[in-house]
Amino acid sequence: MRGTTILLCAFLFIGAFRAQAQVEEDRTGAWYMTFWRIDTLFGAFGLQGDVQFRNWDLGGDLEQLLLRGGVTYTPQDFRGTFTLGYAHVTSGAPGASDAVTNEHRMYQEALLPHHPGGRLFLSHRFRLEERFVQDQDLRTRVRYALFLNIPLTGPRLEPRTTYLALYDELFVNGERGIGEDRSVELFDRNRAYAAIGHVLGEHGRVQAGAMLQTTASWRKPQVQISLHLAY
Repeated sequence: MRGTTILLCAFLFIGAFRAQAQVEEDRTGAWYMTFWRIDTLFGAFGLQGDVQFRNWDLGGDLEQLLLRGGVTYTPQDFRGTFTLGYAHVTSGAPGASDAVTNEHRMYQEALLPHHPGGRLFLSHRFRLEERFVQDQDLRTRVRYALFLNIPLTGPRLEPRTTYLALYDELFVNGERGIGEDRSVELFDRNRAYAAIGHVLGEHGRVQAGAMLQTTASWRKPQVQISLHLAY
């Protein structure tokens, strides 16, 4: 009887763990996003932020709800912007589970645009994050992203121009241990993205494309639709 009880408990534990941890890699997810920025609110200082509704499927199975904002500083006669910001992230488990994990995140960022010539418009983004994840020790993470926009219907990114948008972003964990004898890999994830964008007017762009996210334990395709506003 005792042996049967142990086996039953082990079976339930394994089943619960698999239900919580399993990510359907062949199931396309969808991210719906709005990015905004105000470049010169007070002299060289401005604001930026984004709202992202991320799903394990095309909609309804919450992966993450991300709310982020920051204060920007653009030095005079310098092609670059520095940001100090905060994000609140609510992460859901894949599948039928309603369990969520909350995270408070501080971040520091440098965005450096670069125009090597022709129709190639590059940007380098360096970001350092301090992450206060529920039930974990303080974590840090370093991110580097390379963005490339290529106008297709004109020489510049001006109103009514259609363009190709590409980026690749690498995430590296600062600490391996996250508390209670748990650990993560040094490599956190990589995101590779391709989309078609259109400049709506002086202050707005829209993009629709796909992103492949590769983590230390799974990889998954994502549809991405985003609105970009700048004032």
